[in-house]
Amino acid sequence: MANNQKNVTPEQQKYQQLQQKHELKRPILKNCIKAFFVGGLICVIGQAISYFYIYYFNFTEQTAGNPTVATMVFLSMILTGFGIYDRIGQFGGAGSAVPVTGFGNAVISAAIEHRTEGFVLGVGGNMFKLAGSVILFGVFSAFVVVLVKSVLVIWGVL
Repeated sequence: MANNQKNVTPEQQKYQQLQQKHELKRPILKNCIKAFFVGGLICVIGQAISYFYIYYFNFTEQTAGNPTVATMVFLSMILTGFGIYDRIGQFGGAGSAVPVTGFGNAVISAAIEHRTEGFVLGVGGNMFKLAGSVILFGVFSAFVVVLVKSVLVIWGVL
């Protein structure tokens, strides 16, 4: 860092001081609180959907997870299509991106953005740029976890 400071001209120092003087301070705490509550609200909605599947369709707590995730992704895709999820993301920041709904939003956003290029190359090709990598790493991570668990079971640890 000292080397960078030696090569800075007085004009650059003045500009950096002027820039720091006029730089807007980001409300980090406020953004964190909004992200916390938006992400929490999305999770509460997901829990309510899970209970809905448990009580009305006789799923168990373990088996209600898959339809709950599918429903949440579907809802986020619908809300993205109507432009509502984008407003939620503007307000909640990372709180809207972290849950599974952020994945659905990212997939459908790419599809909407490239729909003018056609269904196959535009929508299909670009929609799975993000989804493909997420699915790949999800499957690979599951493989590693099962491999480790299997080795631990064989060794008698579990």
